[in-house]
Amino acid sequence: MSGTIVNLIIQLLSGAAGGNIAGGILKNLPLGPIAKTISGALGGGLGGTLLQSLIPALSGAASTGGFDIATAAGQAVGGGVTGAIVTVIVGLIKNAVFKSK
Repeated sequence: MSGTIVNLIIQLLSGAAGGNIAGGILKNLPLGPIAKTISGALGGGLGGTLLQSLIPALSGAASTGGFDIATAAGQAVGGGVTGAIVTVIVGLIKNAVFKSK
């Protein structure tokens, strides 16, 4: 399996976890578990890819081949954090839209 696909899978899974953790901590977010998972996964995938392009060390380009645990950890942290951030943003937007009505 390509390293890029493995990185994306790590980002999506950690983003989904980050979104659910953020939603669990912030009880005032009006998102259900599926919405938290989807917004977290999308945020993790997009944010992790963006971080990977901004910080080349996260791409594993320096790796000589095989599985690099440091690169995977970087992908997991980047995906989890950006997944949590996107989930919070989606929850705040949903709060603002439904409070104005």
